[in-house]
Amino acid sequence: MRSVVYPLVAAVLAIAIAILAPRALEAGWLLLAQDQSATIAEREVDQQLTPEIANREIAAALDAGDVDLANSFVELAQAHGMFVDGALTEKLVVANSARARAARNVRRFARGLVTGLPEDAAGLAGTAVGDLFVVGDIRDAVREGSRFASGEEADETILGLACVGIAVTAGTYMSLGIAAPVRVGLSILKVARKTGRIGGRLARWIARALRETVDVSALRRGLATASITEPAVAVRAAREAVKVDKLQELERVVGDVGRVEVNAGSQAALDTVKLAEDPGDMARFASLAEAEGGKTRAIIKLVGRAAITLSLAAFDLFSWVLATLLALLGFAGTVKRIAERMTLRFVRRRKARRERIRVLAMFPLQTA
Repeated sequence: MRSVVYPLVAAVLAIAIAILAPRALEAGWLLLAQDQSATIAEREVDQQLTPEIANREIAAALDAGDVDLANSFVELAQAHGMFVDGALTEKLVVANSARARAARNVRRFARGLVTGLPEDAAGLAGTAVGDLFVVGDIRDAVREGSRFASGEEADETILGLACVGIAVTAGTYMSLGIAAPVRVGLSILKVARKTGRIGGRLARWIARALRETVDVSALRRGLATASITEPAVAVRAAREAVKVDKLQELERVVGDVGRVEVNAGSQAALDTVKLAEDPGDMARFASLAEAEGGKTRAIIKLVGRAAITLSLAAFDLFSWVLATLLALLGFAGTVKRIAERMTLRFVRRRKARRERIRVLAMFPLQTA
């Protein structure tokens, strides 16, 4: 009976390994790729994106007037070989026409430039232009700084970002644009803070980094005499309050925000700032934007933080690794047991044969 059981168990385990191995290899591959945002995002998108979902998201974005998001979903759908409804395509052609873009962008650009509170990518571009020429940073530094200096409630994060922006802007000109991603990233963070679109944990990290970077006492003294009509005083006070030697870590995070904006657009940058929980998340979002470009915003809308972190469903795959390892151990143990039994049977047969030969040699006549 045992001679049948062991081969049967081995066969069953071999079939189990053949079934489990592909899933186990996928889980192992995910473990190795957990720092490769594009790889993780691609897997999540493959699992969730369908033509129906893509067309639904495009229609919803167009209804909301978010042409940028609609374009992002079209690009993502096309990259996965999915059909986009003809009626939606026609609407997008109209929405992306030069006349339609101009009508949308001029007013919103001007509003972003003047107020620093953009409605969309065009408005954010206006805000960024204002910051690049220090106008926006001076406006924010004077407004929040005057409140701060007089003891009123002020947004110290906006004030700190404006001070750093003033200091970095000079570096942008001096480096002929090398610091541009940092400059853009600071504008994105200010907008995110003003509009409540920054994640709580990331906001706390930035606030802590700003406290280490900006000399609050020196800033208070310098801004005490500043006014909106004396921008030079505000600029000097802000620049003198920034500890340039402490900027490296903050610059790295802000630069990652700027990299997202450069590769995927302003709205994508705002979306990532809202989802990121720490500097590591921001770096992974920047890598994702560099790999996926215009598809980034659609990916984030579709899968959220799963674009950069392994989801619970992905972690469930690790159980396949354990099951495969157990099956392999069981198979190896069974094969070992079969080999031992076959070897033992062979040895016993040889011993029995030698014993018969010995007996025959002792009693040849009787045997004859």
